[in-house]
Amino acid sequence: MTEICDPFTSLFANALVHPAPAGTLGGLRVAVKDNFDIAGHITGAGNPEYAQDQTPALAHADAVVRLLEAGASIVGKTHMDELAYSLMGVNSRYGTPINPAAVDRVPGGSSSGSAAAVAAGRADIGLGSDTGGSVRLPASFCGLVGWRPSHGLFSPQGMLGLAPSYDVPGFFTRDLATLTQLANALCEPVASGAPVRWVAPTDLWALCSAPVQAALQPYLPQGCEQRVLFDPETRDSLLPTFRTHQGYEIWHLLGEWITRRQPAFGPGINERFQAASQLSEAAFNGARNQRTAIREGLQQVLADGTVLVYPTAPGPAPLRTAAQSGLEQYRNAALTLLSVAGHAGLVQITLPLGSLEGAPLGLSFVARAGSDLELIRRLASSYQT
Repeated sequence: MTEICDPFTSLFANALVHPAPAGTLGGLRVAVKDNFDIAGHITGAGNPEYAQDQTPALAHADAVVRLLEAGASIVGKTHMDELAYSLMGVNSRYGTPINPAAVDRVPGGSSSGSAAAVAAGRADIGLGSDTGGSVRLPASFCGLVGWRPSHGLFSPQGMLGLAPSYDVPGFFTRDLATLTQLANALCEPVASGAPVRWVAPTDLWALCSAPVQAALQPYLPQGCEQRVLFDPETRDSLLPTFRTHQGYEIWHLLGEWITRRQPAFGPGINERFQAASQLSEAAFNGARNQRTAIREGLQQVLADGTVLVYPTAPGPAPLRTAAQSGLEQYRNAALTLLSVAGHAGLVQITLPLGSLEGAPLGLSFVARAGSDLELIRRLASSYQT
């Protein structure tokens, strides 16, 4: 594995790429998660066996090309959870990046190194991938702005995915001004939208502890309505539907290599791959049908410009000393909140607005697919980060 030049953020800077001569992102530095191709370099995906089996990429990933063409420069690649199949940022093979916002806590994953690099000031933009929360959760843990784009807004070409129908390239910044600059550079221009209806789903807020709710409720937009979003059966189906649908896709994408190579995955990740290998087509079809119902319901709710506002995570980042069982329990609670946008391919922005126990908390804003730039501009006019 390439020598790490900054153990604090798990940034290894052998992949320095200069930008186009001029562009709207000129002067901004990008740290790239190591599941995106950079021409001439190995894409290692956080696992040494996977890295050993790869040859240097022949071309940049599409997301990297877009950033370079807009004038940004690549300052290095960053470590990640093994094959992106985790949310805590813990990597037993290469080490776990420090969370600059709370050094005694995990950074979140799987885009752990990109989040840490931005939070530590080593980059202005972090490029990550998000399937079940791999940008949004590290953003919340590290006190960053995180953007999970609408599914399909940006090409995943050259990105090692996990579950294609959920996978998106995503981004970290330290503030909304930089995110707005980034979105203006990467998104097609849009006309100013109709007035927004802000809704705080009480059934999603109820998944968080009273202290978390108290820390974030002061940041709700003025006039925000509070109402139930899902019936109890649908809310309870969010996590199992995601785990089955995602797991089935994961095994079909990576199962052949795992079976042949038998990599030594770390705790938690190995068990998840084993569970994914056991999922049947019938189980997948059931999850797909339930996901369709969830997606159609959300599309109907958001069609009039409604924006959902709720905590990004059930609490602050777990301590680095937490037992694996505790991390798994937190992961399951987080995935219920994080799966909402993924099920329907929606845009989600998380802002670092609250804190608890000395650690950051993110508040999320979820809107209809394709409204990314409109949402970001609206948030930039309403919040300072």
